[in-house]
Amino acid sequence: MDMLAIFMLFGLANGGMQERFSRELIDFPTIYVDPSNLRSFRTIQSAINSVPSKNNRWICISIKAGTYNEQITIPPEKPYIYLKGEGIGKTNVVSSSNGSIATSATFFSCANNTVVSDITFVNSYNYPFKKDGNIISPAVAAMISGDKSAFYRCSFLGLQDTLFDEKGRHYFKLCTFEGAIDFIFGSGQSIYEECTLSFNGEALDAGSAGFITAQGRNDPKDTGGFVFKKCNVIGTGKAFLGRAWKSYSRAIIYDSFLSDVIVSQGWDAWDYVGHENQLTFAEYQCHGSGSDMSNRVKWETTLSPQELQEFTSMSYIDNEGWITSLPLNILS
Repeated sequence: MDMLAIFMLFGLANGGMQERFSRELIDFPTIYVDPSNLRSFRTIQSAINSVPSKNNRWICISIKAGTYNEQITIPPEKPYIYLKGEGIGKTNVVSSSNGSIATSATFFSCANNTVVSDITFVNSYNYPFKKDGNIISPAVAAMISGDKSAFYRCSFLGLQDTLFDEKGRHYFKLCTFEGAIDFIFGSGQSIYEECTLSFNGEALDAGSAGFITAQGRNDPKDTGGFVFKKCNVIGTGKAFLGRAWKSYSRAIIYDSFLSDVIVSQGWDAWDYVGHENQLTFAEYQCHGSGSDMSNRVKWETTLSPQELQEFTSMSYIDNEGWITSLPLNILS
């Protein structure tokens, strides 16, 4: 059910903020982005800019289907924003900056308590990939650095460094990620559930393998790590499940489908050869032709049943109920 349909409109004349109140749920102000409507915001960034700093109540920014050629930022001082598109491949945010993981993102999500649904984020510098196109370079589709951030039914498309899961606790559900080199990377503490990881090996030289993840945990006391639950790993070419970006990198694949794109070794220590005992790379209850662990690296981690439960339960990223306390209309 589309919860916006049960709201009552009493908006402003100039297309700024239109507040709608739910008969069933909570007061839920909504801002509209629609370039074809003079009463709505023309760009996503202008709508974000209209949200008051230090906002402490959920505000929805409803974005009409279309392609928005802009870099957008939710700054740290604007929490409780919900960006709502009209579907993967329908509401698209596109830019082509490259060269720096810190500045090239199409979408910078820097605030705590952020929710995004039904939007595709593209860094078009190398996407779609062309053999005679740009040289391969870091080109981030989204950089997520706010705590308590959730993404539903979103798509992140690029080639190298597609999603910068930089820091904070994050939840991704029913999302799609595409790339060839470290296309999910960063130091975040995140669960990816029922997501699709699509590897584009056509972008690499023949015989070269790519890397799906590059997690950046840098200290044994760091709680960060990537957990993939009930995901699908597909694509063309050959790829490692992950490599160690930092000295205590952690990535866990659980109950997921692994296609034949996965190389038999599974994981790469990268610059931390000789220190593999510090890394936590693990697979459990996976299936598919790429899940054969008989030739995996000998140092792949063995977790106890208790450790596996701790990492794969929602409490790994949410021991205070922030996900379950999201407004119901956000989760619909």
